[in-house]
Amino acid sequence: MALAGAWLGLLFGAAVQTPIGPADINMALRPSLDGGTVVDVRPLGTLRFDTHSGPVQLNLSIEAVHPEAAEEILQNPRWADRLPETIETDLMGGVQDLLIRAVICAVVAGFVAGLIVFRDFFQGLWSALGAIVVVAAMAVTAAMSFNPQAIAEPRYTGLLTGVPSLVGNAQSIVTKFSEYRGQLAKLVTNISRLYEAGSTLPIYNPDPDTIRVLHISDLHIYPPSWNVVRSLIDQFKINLVIDTGDISDHGTKIENTYVEEIGDLGIPYVFVRGNHDSMATQKAVEQQKNAIVLDDRVAEVAGLRIYGIGDPRFTPDKSVEGDEDPASLAALGREKAAGVAPPEWPRSSSTTAPQRSPVDLVAVHDPTIGRSFYGSVSLVLAGHVHARSTELSPTGTRLMIQGSTGGAGLRGLEHEDPTPLQASVLYFSKDTRRLQAWDDVTVGGFGEQRIDIRREIEADPGRTIFPEPGNVPSPSGTISDTPSPVALARRANVLYASEVPDGAR
Repeated sequence: MALAGAWLGLLFGAAVQTPIGPADINMALRPSLDGGTVVDVRPLGTLRFDTHSGPVQLNLSIEAVHPEAAEEILQNPRWADRLPETIETDLMGGVQDLLIRAVICAVVAGFVAGLIVFRDFFQGLWSALGAIVVVAAMAVTAAMSFNPQAIAEPRYTGLLTGVPSLVGNAQSIVTKFSEYRGQLAKLVTNISRLYEAGSTLPIYNPDPDTIRVLHISDLHIYPPSWNVVRSLIDQFKINLVIDTGDISDHGTKIENTYVEEIGDLGIPYVFVRGNHDSMATQKAVEQQKNAIVLDDRVAEVAGLRIYGIGDPRFTPDKSVEGDEDPASLAALGREKAAGVAPPEWPRSSSTTAPQRSPVDLVAVHDPTIGRSFYGSVSLVLAGHVHARSTELSPTGTRLMIQGSTGGAGLRGLEHEDPTPLQASVLYFSKDTRRLQAWDDVTVGGFGEQRIDIRREIEADPGRTIFPEPGNVPSPSGTISDTPSPVALARRANVLYASEVPDGAR
């Protein structure tokens, strides 16, 4: 009865309305297994933050925004400087009122539930006391799992046009809003801009210190994919598109008309061949304006040095036999990885040692080949498996596997639920050319009208890239009192790069 009373009390009574900055916010606590905080910004969508674990969720919805206060925030620098402290004070006051109301409602509901079921006044008091314990346990669990940095990694669901305005600029969040109060202020300012602008959304001003890359893969001649790509390019102010293959389905000549959309995108389009793309497909892409086909070569595009290699197989359908041996794919990858290195690695002074091309990222189709570049580059982009994932190797190399931006083509209709279209917006520092953050975009499949955006922040953008133990060039000459290449590869606690004498790197 105590549990039931606490649940009912939170469900129907734990809600308050409080002013936060220029807005009137409705705050409510709801029982939840996942926890977190949800901000409802209708009609644009919702923002979800993993601020804490269950069993209670904090819901915030905007009831009204006072135009004169919002305008003062946007135009008065003094007011804007005070905004973080003001928001923190308002928010904490609202949370305190909400907790008091939650306890009162839970106690009353627990007492009533116990009284009705047991028909005994003292049993009702015991249920009320138990409800207090339940609410206290919820509060302690939420407080112990509280993560203030979660506000820098929101998950957005709603209209695509609202994403840049609400989620904000990744570079700004990383460099300017590292503190909790500052991030809250940015969120409130974004919301104020939206309401002050009315029906006309504000222009998303690109940050000159950020290179925006749209990573797509496995379009499989699905025409609506180009609508999604163009919309993302426009909304996120993309500088460069990287397509990690399978733009075609069977690699036939009649499918080549599908790639003609590339020339209308208006920005560089880097392409690596997939196992469904024939050499004719690759040639058709190469003929498009703005297209850069990488097949075992390096190109500098939009300030990034990119190495790409086409998939060695051509298997347009299961009836065509191809080399599916993972060992041979990994061997090919290791062979190509020996020719690239992060730009910060010093160049070998030996005349016999092979020179490695400095690259910022590698684009391949199959993740099996991509993993062979661990320890040779900071970032590898791949596709092929139609399922998005990312992994960080012990060497410091991050592998990002993209889902199908084409919803797996016609295969996406084979299941009860259509396969969603997936793409990612990657944010690179213009100075270091390292990945700073990324937005994973998921668009509902055929017949659906939903979009989900999840932002991730790179925890250590400037991390050192260590070579794999089996992928270390031999030192030249005789070296004494210096760590071996194997020791370096195993991440021993030794000097590295320019701090190590030449030949020991």
